[in-house]
Amino acid sequence: MPALNTTVSSAGAGAGALYSPAKEKAARSPLFLRRIRLFFNAAKIKLISSLCIAFALLFLCSRIASLVMGWNHDHYYPSFIDSHSRGGYTVLINTWKRNSLLKRAVAHYASCQGADAIHVVWSESEPPSEGLKAYLRRIVQSKSQAAHKPNFRFNLNEEDNLNNRFKPIEDLRTDAIFSIDDDVIVPCHTLDFAFSVWQAAPSTMVGFVPRMHWLDMKKNGVAYYEYGGWWSVWWTGTYSMVLSKAAFFHKKYLDLYTNKMPSSIHDYVTRERNCEDIAMSLLVANATGAAPIWVKGN
Repeated sequence: MPALNTTVSSAGAGAGALYSPAKEKAARSPLFLRRIRLFFNAAKIKLISSLCIAFALLFLCSRIASLVMGWNHDHYYPSFIDSHSRGGYTVLINTWKRNSLLKRAVAHYASCQGADAIHVVWSESEPPSEGLKAYLRRIVQSKSQAAHKPNFRFNLNEEDNLNNRFKPIEDLRTDAIFSIDDDVIVPCHTLDFAFSVWQAAPSTMVGFVPRMHWLDMKKNGVAYYEYGGWWSVWWTGTYSMVLSKAAFFHKKYLDLYTNKMPSSIHDYVTRERNCEDIAMSLLVANATGAAPIWVKGN
């Protein structure tokens, strides 16, 4: 009779059990599956923990960026600015053939408590009509909520030139100038907060539109710079200037821009019809050696 291809296992020797590789593999399978499940459960826990840590770090970074990247008016702005006790500011609106936007801008800024005066820089070939001037004066009177109504005036210019927006203004009652384009509306409470920031650092520019520039290369002893818009500010987390399309600065810089700044810069602005805002920002930085302040706002 041929021998059977089996052996007796040590565990079942007493019972005469036969060893079978298939049965032993089946017996070990539940242990193997449990180990796999334990492995994946541990991996899930690690993944969830890592995601939680990542989200926590992201939230923390966003809060730090909110503190570093500009002043946040939601926490600090004063509810009321008195134009007499705190000096007030002159709103300097640059406009060009957009009377509907000009009307909206004048009406809005006349309603802001801190506005001591509103000046419109007019550089069109034809002077503003009497109807437009009368309408804007009525708007200023009706929209102002202060006992002292803002002084309203057109600053007329004979030529179309972006340098006109920074000409010195006689008889200003305030040191603070708020330079604004006719299509930009800043809420009054945000504007008042920015004014309080400027009062703490009146030599600097305080504004709402940050930009970035950096040294690109030097060639033959001449420095060339790159200019970046909002996305450069967002991506790098830094800024190097604020634009005068929505910014506070001291009235003395009007004189510096017009009478002290190199004529080559005036000529460039005249020729290219651009970059007067960059020129003013760098003029202030050059005069003070101080960085501008970006105020976050709508």
